[in-house]
Amino acid sequence: MPPFDTHEIFNQTPPFGDVNLVAGDRPLLDALEANGVEPEAEGLIGFGAAWGSAERLDLGRLANENPPKLRTHDARGYRIDAVEFHPGYHALMRASMADRLHSSTWDASEPGRLTSRGHVARAARIYTVAGVESGHVCPITMTHASVGALASAPERLKEWLPRILSRTYDSRFIPFWEKSAVTLGMGMTEKQGGTDVRANTTRAEGTVGDEYALTGHKWFMSAPMCDAFLVLAQAPGGLTCFLVPRFRPDGSLNALRLQRLKDKLGNRSNASSEVEFDRAFAWRIGEEGRGVRTIIEMVQLTRLDCAVASAGLVRMGLALAFHHVRHRSVFQKRLIDQPAMRMVLADLALENEAMTALALRTAGSFDRAGEDGREAAFARIVTPAAKFGICKAAPRLLYEAMECLGGNGYVEESPLPRLYREAPVNAIWEGSGNVIALDILRAAGREPEVAASVLERFTAEAGGLPGATDAARDIALALRSPEAASKARFIADRLFTLAAAAALSRSAPPEISEAYALTRLASPARMIGANDPGAALKPLLDRGFATI
Repeated sequence: MPPFDTHEIFNQTPPFGDVNLVAGDRPLLDALEANGVEPEAEGLIGFGAAWGSAERLDLGRLANENPPKLRTHDARGYRIDAVEFHPGYHALMRASMADRLHSSTWDASEPGRLTSRGHVARAARIYTVAGVESGHVCPITMTHASVGALASAPERLKEWLPRILSRTYDSRFIPFWEKSAVTLGMGMTEKQGGTDVRANTTRAEGTVGDEYALTGHKWFMSAPMCDAFLVLAQAPGGLTCFLVPRFRPDGSLNALRLQRLKDKLGNRSNASSEVEFDRAFAWRIGEEGRGVRTIIEMVQLTRLDCAVASAGLVRMGLALAFHHVRHRSVFQKRLIDQPAMRMVLADLALENEAMTALALRTAGSFDRAGEDGREAAFARIVTPAAKFGICKAAPRLLYEAMECLGGNGYVEESPLPRLYREAPVNAIWEGSGNVIALDILRAAGREPEVAASVLERFTAEAGGLPGATDAARDIALALRSPEAASKARFIADRLFTLAAAAALSRSAPPEISEAYALTRLASPARMIGANDPGAALKPLLDRGFATI
């Protein structure tokens, strides 16, 4: 040893990197196949290699270690309300937009007709990218989803869509019509209302045509560096949706006064702000008084991304845990050969299998909704349930993955603390647990026959899996109960688990779907590692190890 070294370093896990995050992910590949997507043909294998590179993974670290900064004024004292980002963040945005994560499902090739397809392939990309760096996915998601709302204003859509569809990334702080590409954000909640957007007090005063002046505030406005924002405000006809650009049509800076950036638990690379509107210029999107209806298509799309991204976070946590236990030894055995650790990893892998299968199955319903009424019903009912179950489970599962690494997983040199801090945001964004659960109740109440058909379909697809029939009965009875609102979380949780079991039955080996149903549907799940996977133990471990 050199003179000043006191010991030899050994039994440490090598760095995680230069892996193909798609080619080795057997649950993801099976879910793609079950939904009719060929990974090679869609370019997903090369995508997995690019996003699994050590360089791309390190960009995620840099973007989060150097969070954005707000510059309210320039050196001369002029108001600019600009947000500055680390080059690592811009590199990730550039890569994601080059791969069209912000726009790939939208097709405007037919004159006068906007269609949406390719949601499964895009979901696989979001799933993969989220585990590498999730903060920059926020503006990517909102830009993608904004098209759903802009469709209510054909003239605005015609003006903005070509720049939304661009594969370049243009971060310049200039008017949108001078840019090669744009990103869009959203601002819905206010101090006094939060989720209750009908309590919003921001006022919208009509000026000329579809142009308005907005006065008020937003307590959370995501991604304030975007080129425009979809916001809700009270017009004379009621709560209405508006598009608020950063620059007015005359080229001057619009009156969006950024007050401060939120100091968040996670999602550090992404800016979230508080903003004041001082007669800010805006275009009306949709009719006055129909703001919630106009924005609902955007919300549905963002909820899908929340579910998919959370599944991706869990997958990355699981990959890191598998990587560690393969290389680390304790008590003269590799960790992966220790029976207790094998049970923990298999149980984590079982949860990941179910999440992945359901996330892509739900994305598939968006692809088929236009031609198949049953798939449209599936999307309406199951999307909030998928968001509820996947997003709420992610923090718990990522903690278990962190514990697999022990102290090495708790320190900031590991990606796991960042994944763990990131996990709660998707459960809160676009409706926290109670909001989502009550949305499921409302959807089922508006269309009881649709909810019944979805439950029947799940029972059939689950193919007699243990507990499937009982779960469908429990949900149906709870929906009809006079105390349905107090049972909302029970309904959402049971629906998620039944939907996941049905999705697994379409894509996973039968012993895996059987194990999930036995330990989640037929009886309540125990803590991770305390559920017996039975014959699924080895296939779960084999499939989990594939990536690394």
